[in-house]
Amino acid sequence: MVNLEDIRPVKTPFKQEEWRPILIVSGIFFIICMALVLHRHFTFYSSYDQGIFNQVMWNGAHGRFFQSSLSSQLSTNVVHAGEVPDVSYHRLGQHFTPALLLWLPIYFFFPHAATLAVLLVTMLSAAGLVLYLLARHYLDPVPARWITYSYYGANAVIGPTLCNFHDNFQLPLFMFTLLLAMEKRWWWLFGIMCPLIVMIREDSGIVLFGVGAYMILSRRFPKIGAAVCLFSFGYILLLTNLIMPIFSEDISKRFMLERFGQYTDAAEASTFDILLAMLSNPLLLLRELVTPFDRTIKYLAGQFLPFAFVPAVAPSAWAIAGFPLLKLLLGKGMSVLSINIRYALAVVPGICYGVILWWSGEGFNNFFRKNQPRHPRQISPFFKKFWITCLTLSIAFTITANPNRTLYFMIPDSLQPWVYVSPIEQWSRSVDIQGMIGRIPQDASVSATTYIIPHLSSRREIIRLPGIEIENDQQNIEKVDFIVADLWRLVRYQVAFDEDWQRLKDYVGVIDQIVDQNEYGIVDFKEGVILLEKGKSSTPDSKQQWRAYRQTLIPILSKNDN
Repeated sequence: MVNLEDIRPVKTPFKQEEWRPILIVSGIFFIICMALVLHRHFTFYSSYDQGIFNQVMWNGAHGRFFQSSLSSQLSTNVVHAGEVPDVSYHRLGQHFTPALLLWLPIYFFFPHAATLAVLLVTMLSAAGLVLYLLARHYLDPVPARWITYSYYGANAVIGPTLCNFHDNFQLPLFMFTLLLAMEKRWWWLFGIMCPLIVMIREDSGIVLFGVGAYMILSRRFPKIGAAVCLFSFGYILLLTNLIMPIFSEDISKRFMLERFGQYTDAAEASTFDILLAMLSNPLLLLRELVTPFDRTIKYLAGQFLPFAFVPAVAPSAWAIAGFPLLKLLLGKGMSVLSINIRYALAVVPGICYGVILWWSGEGFNNFFRKNQPRHPRQISPFFKKFWITCLTLSIAFTITANPNRTLYFMIPDSLQPWVYVSPIEQWSRSVDIQGMIGRIPQDASVSATTYIIPHLSSRREIIRLPGIEIENDQQNIEKVDFIVADLWRLVRYQVAFDEDWQRLKDYVGVIDQIVDQNEYGIVDFKEGVILLEKGKSSTPDSKQQWRAYRQTLIPILSKNDN
């Protein structure tokens, strides 16, 4: 008796020349994104997260795995209890990311923050090639090709590529490899990818849970699917309730409340507590799921657009991507429904796989029928034009959104009031800043403003202004050796962004205090960038330039004082 589960839609065999358009599009994506990300970094537009990950990797290369003073500055001990950032703080209490160890050998030989940018773009580019292999398992070259093009043109892929380094960059490649292994019945590879996926982040098990749910609901591999669901769900509960609290209390006192605090009034809550709170208040759960309605619809449209809205009618897409999507919709904060940051990548693999199966003939009418024969759908000329239009719009919307300010040299940050920094101006400033921070010894402790931090984060002791105290390896609290601040940037952007005005006011207040008390001396100043050293006297020229510049700040700093 023939098992219909083993019958695949008829498709043409692989030919070497069919890779050419895929490699061209992948190469274009790689080259453009690499150039933009490196340009963003070297012109001082990469920011705090880039510094955190670089310091974590730098510490790891020196045998101090997952330690970071920059992460410590974001911990509940510092934010809520007012403690001083600690160089030995383990970031695993905030985000459990052991999969980063896979890339430590590369970083060991190229120990720079820019290495992380190269790794990010390379992995997301490579994921598209595996996606094409996955699509070709079911489809002929044309639909498989268009699905891959849609991946490279998706806002949810381009946005998280043109940003700071992040842990979710591994998700598309690992997930596509997992799904390909499932289709090929390479269970040894499937078994390897499951733990790798959950080790990406503490919440990446939700993405894997979606795969298990699909395997059960589609009745293809119900026993393996049940094992996958049990493994991923159990891992999340065990990790967040027992393992991560060993390193710090951040998961219960900060992160769960910041993202899901609307479900509880408690001062701290574990993942188990939040799940119980959600289930005990179904009306609130339903409201959070659909509100804010306009942003929810906009987010779904952004995810579906590059695939010509096929995911909306693809049952497998909902089965797999529905779980990470549910996590985003039930959370709070502006970032959860931002398609330009790393969280959006968690939804992409399920959407891509669902689109593949839809074109292979799957639909809601046969999704639950294991032995139901399917007939591949054909791309009509009209739909192809529609798909091209959708893909073009996706790329256009991504560009106009200026994801993570990567396109600052093309697109103004604000039109009214006008805020724009030209590339010539910023490159000139970048040379000056590089020269200034080059005076800071590698073993010195530093406090810096946000966009300078990534370039100084290959060191043990670094924090962000306005903090100037740090707990060192001898458990002594010391003031940092150097302070470097880019005030010019804040002056330029404060006319449109109130948070930059507040930062400018805070930083100037700190500088005034420590200089007046002779704790630090101004050893260099140029075009709004200031370098101070502890226990030194100010150089006459630098002090004079600072005083003149300080006078120009008086009307700016007093504009909101009424």
